[in-house]
Amino acid sequence: DSMFRPYKVFVHKLGNDSREDAEIFHETDDKFFVDLNKSRSKKYIFIELGSKVTSEVHFLDADSSENTFTLFQKREQELEYQIDHRDNEFFILTNFDAKNFRLMKTNISDLSKENWKEVVPHQKDVFLGSFNIFDRYLVLQKLVDGLIKLSVKDLISGTEHYVNFPEPVYSVVVEGNPEFSTDTLRFIYSSLITPQQTYHYNMNTKNSILIKEKEVLLGYDSALYKTKRVYATAADGVKIPISLAYKKGIKRTGKNLLWLTGYGSYGATVPTGFSEARVTLLEQGFIFAVAHIRGGGEKGKQWYEDGKYLKKKNTFYDFISSAEYLISEGYTSNDRMLVCGRSAGGMLIGAILNMRPDLFKAAIAAVPFVDVVTTMLNPNIPLTVIEYEEWGNPNEKEYYDYMLSYSPYDNVTSQEYPNILVTAGINDPRVQYFEPAKWVAKLRDMKTDNNTLIFKIEMEQGHMGASGRYSALEEIAFEYAFALKILNDTTAS
Repeated sequence: DSMFRPYKVFVHKLGNDSREDAEIFHETDDKFFVDLNKSRSKKYIFIELGSKVTSEVHFLDADSSENTFTLFQKREQELEYQIDHRDNEFFILTNFDAKNFRLMKTNISDLSKENWKEVVPHQKDVFLGSFNIFDRYLVLQKLVDGLIKLSVKDLISGTEHYVNFPEPVYSVVVEGNPEFSTDTLRFIYSSLITPQQTYHYNMNTKNSILIKEKEVLLGYDSALYKTKRVYATAADGVKIPISLAYKKGIKRTGKNLLWLTGYGSYGATVPTGFSEARVTLLEQGFIFAVAHIRGGGEKGKQWYEDGKYLKKKNTFYDFISSAEYLISEGYTSNDRMLVCGRSAGGMLIGAILNMRPDLFKAAIAAVPFVDVVTTMLNPNIPLTVIEYEEWGNPNEKEYYDYMLSYSPYDNVTSQEYPNILVTAGINDPRVQYFEPAKWVAKLRDMKTDNNTLIFKIEMEQGHMGASGRYSALEEIAFEYAFALKILNDTTAS
């Protein structure tokens, strides 16, 4: 629709003109996106509806000649669920009486929520992120302290085990498992220093076979680098995980270059996978750090909720605490640190620049959501109504006042700011280019320093940056060049 929201489902008969397609579903609530999937068993087709906090699924027997879907569980505000099928049962991943989600099941003939049976119970410190059902096995992705643990349960014998991974910080994605009746689980493993490795894991014998490894140019050797997990302490005592990567041999002298990034919104977990381009930073002596701050999903649903709505400022405080910890532990100093964030992470950067401009020498805010109040007051902008469930509705005074107190644009003051690079895309429907443009203009007008402030607006890009391979590399190279020039310039503040 005009809000760039998928909202209808059509049925197409092969060989017919697409103009003859019949509409079989129409979602009228602007907060809900429509998706179409099938069960792993291939027995059912699912229409999946989701807002930020609410789900609804309709299903259809894939062999049926009819196009009438059955409602699985009607939407209830803040009830989330997704389903899959095995034998005569639906498996349900849901937050029904389970903040961090639990797995339940029900007979196909009895869909009532009150009769769902528990398969995997709720755990306070473990977020149940997703599941993959096979004819014999159940694979669960459990998020523990920001790391994915893969649990494999044999549905016949009832035994359960975890897949072992070799590094303290890593990323794993279960991907490319089209077969339902198999002992083989396919997943992709990587870390901040290990290139992507695709494995076939035998869920019966527990043996892994490396199928494919991403080739990295210039003879990259992961043995020369180290990744680790450290913890900062927030002002309220909460432990904030920080993932680090650097070249072995680096000492904590306080003089290292450090690139600190974070996000902290939508319950998203910042990936700790490999980037070939990032090797350039590590070779230049950078420590690369990811602060897993509240508002993200690294430590479960409560971690997310403690960084949204009227608790959003925890996201900013956590990031500042992470930076202060890295300085106090000798990893870097405030004149050797760059902070970086994208989109909602760009809002994070804008907020902390207003709060603690003295803490960093440089900042990169990519396609940053910085004019929070103005944007959220305009329901005609794509995603605004949906975003009420993330930031709150500013038409309500309590939320308006709170948003206004941290919105980066509205809180620019007459003070010294560090060196800043701001990027925008002219075709960006999510963070429209005039938001960062307004912010940059206000910064230029009010800041009292002579530090560098670059506004780089791309005339052929949207929210996700450059689409071509080389264009994307050029974009990264520009950011790295900015970082190296500013951080190695001893004359800059």
